[in-house]
Order: sequence, then C-alpha cells, then structure tokens
Amino acid sequence: MDQRAKVDELTKDLDFENKKYQIRLSTTHGDILLDLAPDKAPGHCRNMIGLARSGFYDGLDFHRIISDFMIQGGCPEGTGTGGPGYQIKAEFNDMPHETGVLSMARSQNPNSAGSQFFICLGQQTYLNGQYTAFGKCADQESIDIVKKIGQSPTDRNDHPKEPVLIVNATVIEK
Repeated sequence: MDQRAKVDELTKDLDFENKKYQIRLSTTHGDILLDLAPDKAPGHCRNMIGLARSGFYDGLDFHRIISDFMIQGGCPEGTGTGGPGYQIKAEFNDMPHETGVLSMARSQNPNSAGSQFFICLGQQTYLNGQYTAFGKCADQESIDIVKKIGQSPTDRNDHPKEPVLIVNATVIEK
C-alpha cells in the first residue's frame, strides 16, 4: 500500500532550518539513536521521519546483516524486496560511508529508494556518491548496538538466524 500521502501529511510540520531531528530505533538488542542530516539529504530525512511517525518501521526486522559491512532494515516483507509503495530520488552527497553512517538501500536504479535503510559497520568508500547517506549514529552506545547486531549469526543469504527486530521507531525533535 502506498504510504506517500500519509508520509506527506506527517511531515508538514518539519522545520529543518530551526530544529534538529533524530530517530530512535528501539531494537531487540538495544536502542540506536540516529542524528539526521537534512543539510545533506532533506528528502531522505523527511521520508524516514514520516515513515517513523506513521509506525511503518515498528515490528520490522533487520533482514540483512553482513559482518564488517552493514545491517539493513525497513523492508515490510522481511526479504529485501518490499517498500512503502513509492520511490524517492537519490540525493548523493559528500557524507562518507563509514562506521555508524545511515544510508538508503536501493536497487540498481539510483532513484529507487523507499523505506529500506542500512547502517555501516565500517568504512565503505565504494558506496560514496553511489548511495544516499543521510545521517549517523548519535553516540558510541548506538554504534555499539549496531556492531552487536552486526555480529548476529546469519544464514547463507545474510538473514539473521534469530530475528533482530525494530520494536519501534520514534522521532525526536529538538
């Protein structure tokens, strides 16, 4: 089901000029606090805020975990094939893909991002300018949780053997 109208409605009040926004992912392994970077990718920040406010991410899992690379979540199907029913345009920027950086997953089409995101487990320079980075872990505790999730045993398809859930995603406005 297309979530675009809901996301648009839930993001009408955003004020990137005067406020700072964070996303808290409460997971079964602990909380990940993410600082968003609307100066780098405002459309991606708006999209994730809207999806979080709508409850879209609540109960979804990190369906793809690759040690020393990244943890990926945000697929409503749990397979890496689902999304919110729409796609957003790429906002490539100069934010480096390094440990704790939040970036948007996509298919081979650069403008195919929707709801799936990943958080880097290390430096991934080959992703720079190819994927839209739009935030990063706000503190060391969040990086530690990301790394803990990144150590989860996986099957041969990079799917965790034990589910790692996003219990809920909340938006913090400062």
